[in-house]
Amino acid sequence: MTILQALKHRASLNADIRFQKMTLSGLEIELTGLSSLIDFNASLLHIQQQVHQDTNTGLPLESVIGNLGPIVAEPTEHQLLTSMLAGHLILWFERIDAYVLVAPVSRPLSRTIEPPTTENVLRGSISAFVEDIDTNIGLIRKHVASPSLHVHSYLLGTIQKKRIVLLCNDTVVDVRLRDAIVAMLEKNKEMNIQNLQQLSTALGFSKWSLVTKFNTSELPQEAETALSKGKVVLFMDRMPFAIILPSLMWDMFAVENDRSFPVIFMYAIRFLRVFGVLINILIPGLYVALVSVNPDVLRIELALTIAKSRIDVPYPSLVETLLLLVILELILEASIRLPKSIGPTLTMVGGIILGQAVVSAKLVSNLLIIILAATTIANSAVVGFQNSVTIRMFKYLLVVLSAIYGVMGLLAGLFLVCSYMAGVTSFGIPYMHLMKPRGEPNG
Repeated sequence: MTILQALKHRASLNADIRFQKMTLSGLEIELTGLSSLIDFNASLLHIQQQVHQDTNTGLPLESVIGNLGPIVAEPTEHQLLTSMLAGHLILWFERIDAYVLVAPVSRPLSRTIEPPTTENVLRGSISAFVEDIDTNIGLIRKHVASPSLHVHSYLLGTIQKKRIVLLCNDTVVDVRLRDAIVAMLEKNKEMNIQNLQQLSTALGFSKWSLVTKFNTSELPQEAETALSKGKVVLFMDRMPFAIILPSLMWDMFAVENDRSFPVIFMYAIRFLRVFGVLINILIPGLYVALVSVNPDVLRIELALTIAKSRIDVPYPSLVETLLLLVILELILEASIRLPKSIGPTLTMVGGIILGQAVVSAKLVSNLLIIILAATTIANSAVVGFQNSVTIRMFKYLLVVLSAIYGVMGLLAGLFLVCSYMAGVTSFGIPYMHLMKPRGEPNG
């Protein structure tokens, strides 16, 4: 079976593999490609025009064929199939038995540049990354017009090749960070990458880390800021965001868009984010500790008010707090999964009705509703959804320790969280590190 016959056999299993015969300047050729990736009519017209132009100039046959694309000498079926999957058009010249890979007119399969959908911008560029890697690199080039910006491309996987592009600013990048990432990508070239979990594994990160080791952003200006600080930016094929390495603690409090405001406002906004994280972590555990273990710490008036709000509540404070926290987590998850047209309305109305119902049924206290509502709002002040999930996980540890040991348990839990975060590293860079461009003092 010839290579062309083998490809035709595959066409019986794949409806989008197209074959077409035609004559160009007296030569019988057969074209093969994926109609799902290639605009065949436009591609054929382009090839005819190029061959006609080269023939009229008196070029020999070898030059006419060579101008169409690279000639593949003694190709294998796998080699041609890989080229087809990459979007190439294969031309087979029957008389001379030559295969040529032609760059065709592709179908417009990528969306245009649009505003971001998961990140809001008050003042600044509203262009967002798309699924096409080359378009994303172009957006970065627009923001970083510097010859020191270097782009490196890698293909990972055996079953399905996935393209990953690494960008870094060589004048400021942490050399150890760049070399470590490159070494891991080179080491895991055979690993199939389909999602961020598998990419995290390929980069050598633990599957059970509670702290995210990289940030994601739709905004080119955030990627530009990361590059200027000596970080590394990755783009993965068909992922409409930049993957920024490493992720540091300060990244959950500061974004580049803050610098569009006066300095006083910028620091005030960042202070609110820090305050929001502390509220989110401490307040639920503090409520449980003061109600169940250390009520004597409170003023008598406040202690009586809390006790009055919990009259007829059949559960201890730990159970009612965990019960309501789980319900709030379900509401947050539902708001993500529901259609945008009804999601906000349904979750808002459902949350109000549900909150009023559980209070009327004496399942939880009025004060706990207020505390957890404030906690949920404060959690959303953190930069990056992945960082807010981390804070939500730590909150449960502090609630359980507070129920057992009271205020001392809350402080012990806070100490454990800080100790854990202080021990987290990404390619040798501590999570608590304040990253500055190479050559500038840290502080």
